[in-house]
Amino acid sequence: MLVGYQFNSYAEERNIIGIVPDVKYKKVHDTFSLKEEIANKLSRLANEEVLSSFNTKNPRFDYYYQFDDFDLNQVSLLHFFNTISYGSTPWITTFETYLPRFACLISYPHTSKLESDFSALKAEVKIHKAFKALSGNACHRIIAMSDCNANRQTMLLKKFPEYQESIQSKLIVMHPPQRLLNYKYEDKQLSLDEKIRFLFVGSSFFRKGGQEIIETFKYLKDEYKYNFELTIVSSFVIDYYAIKNKKTPADVERTKHLIQQNSDWINYFPRLPNQEVLELMKKSHIGLLPTYADTYGYSVLEFQAAGCPVITTNIRALPEINDNNVGWIIEIPKDSLGEAIYTTKEGGFVISKLIRKGIEQAVHEIFADRKVILDKSNRSISRIIEHHSIEDYASRLKNIYLEAIRADKT
Repeated sequence: MLVGYQFNSYAEERNIIGIVPDVKYKKVHDTFSLKEEIANKLSRLANEEVLSSFNTKNPRFDYYYQFDDFDLNQVSLLHFFNTISYGSTPWITTFETYLPRFACLISYPHTSKLESDFSALKAEVKIHKAFKALSGNACHRIIAMSDCNANRQTMLLKKFPEYQESIQSKLIVMHPPQRLLNYKYEDKQLSLDEKIRFLFVGSSFFRKGGQEIIETFKYLKDEYKYNFELTIVSSFVIDYYAIKNKKTPADVERTKHLIQQNSDWINYFPRLPNQEVLELMKKSHIGLLPTYADTYGYSVLEFQAAGCPVITTNIRALPEINDNNVGWIIEIPKDSLGEAIYTTKEGGFVISKLIRKGIEQAVHEIFADRKVILDKSNRSISRIIEHHSIEDYASRLKNIYLEAIRADKT
């Protein structure tokens, strides 16, 4: 069996490439990727900025999530991440927010109403073209990474009833797999009586609660003299997504200065190879992701697999992979889609205040009885074994592949 994949992204490495042991994987190309390559080359020749594929303001954003190779790649099956295909080769796609992943939908205004309206999208011709492809015989499965994602897709489909039944029948949920990094807390070889090690990993420092982490830990160190160490792996790139209290280069400089002033207990790395990050997790007590917005939260799975209970917020998929039994959940206001209500400056202030309060409460609990780390560490490892087994995921995915290929031949 030869399965085609589109990109060598981290998400595809986590969910697709090499997951099924006895399947061969092949990187495929198509007309949309060719158009994007040409456009990027022309931009470079004109000394223009090459916009990121993750930037919804990029006029070519939608190219990344559409595929048409006229069936020239000669594979048994195509497995995409966030992408839809217009060809006749059987295909499935794993997704993190909505399908189709078009800028007009991803950047659709959030609402605090019980349900989003989506009515303005009904006139979008490319939305209908995409839904027809998702309804077609070549599309065999659409795999939501979480119940939250599946619910969002269902809510969207309700507004397009002509496609709802055929697409809904293909929708399933499969949380990403995760290999164990430690098999029990003792593997970490970390004392609970000495310095407690906290770790934050995330490129979008401000969006993922980095500023709240540093300032709250500084307060706790000064006020309570707790014996802890904080390690930060972040490039401090300013990400305006979900941050209405806009950050500036001055905020970055203030944060860097705060780190330098407290280098006796804060370790900082702008970036590290993934394997080194995993090694840090294996040697840390507690993970941190008190985020404003994340489609999933892979780092939570990695932390848990290393026996690190995690302090997170309650947005999107996070309540499905973290709770107060295995970690700590910070409750912040969110809408019916699971998004934090950050659409106003005031909403951002409320979220920031609650994140600070939640971090403080969790740290107080940890230092009141350090045994809570041991208990939650072992429960974290157990939940990875139970819910994110790589073997179970691979077996299920192989069955999906075989069903799609068999159906295509009948």
